[in-house]
Amino acid sequence: MNHLFSEIPEKQLAKGISGKYIHTENNTVGLITIEKGAVLPAHAHIHEQITQVISGKLEMTIDGNTLVLEPDSITVIPSNAVHSAVALTDCTVIDTFHPVREDYK
Repeated sequence: MNHLFSEIPEKQLAKGISGKYIHTENNTVGLITIEKGAVLPAHAHIHEQITQVISGKLEMTIDGNTLVLEPDSITVIPSNAVHSAVALTDCTVIDTFHPVREDYK
């Protein structure tokens, strides 16, 4: 089954942060665009999340540990870990969630 992100409607996550999501039986994959200076407030969810930065610089704090992700960076956010992010530049990110994010459908 093929999907094109260009054909998927955008979902606003927070001011300056939007995503397009593909859902499989077990996972959700999102193409996320983040404007410079946008803030994703601290939150947690049951989903394990894998974040890969395609372009830009994204500062993430995961369970109190802060790191800067750049292109070619990938990080795993464990289930129920408190995390937040600040875009240091405009960013494009791929987020993969397990299990499926029903709230993003």
